Amino acid sequence: MKVKKSMPSLSDLPSDLHRDKLAKALVKLGFFIDKKGGNGSHYKVICPNQKIFTLQHKLPKQMLKVVLKEIEQYTGVTWEQIKKEL
Repeated sequence: MKVKKSMPSLSDLPSDLHRDKLAKALVKLGFFIDKKGGNGSHYKVICPNQKIFTLQHKLPKQMLKVVLKEIEQYTGVTWEQIKKEL
């Protein structure tokens, strides 16, 4: 039986969350942020279980929701846990 993950609605997400603030919160939760390479428009986020995804410079609500879904899918870390570290 699959347990349904709880994703926040778009209205529950902040519209002004800066990428660096989210990156710092993820580091506190055991993620590694690689800022090397490229022109700086993306960060490479390495999850504790070695899964990798990118974090764009601009994080509108729709993109933030996609990123949060990937994080929860790959690691089980929820938005509520991330919010506590912001």
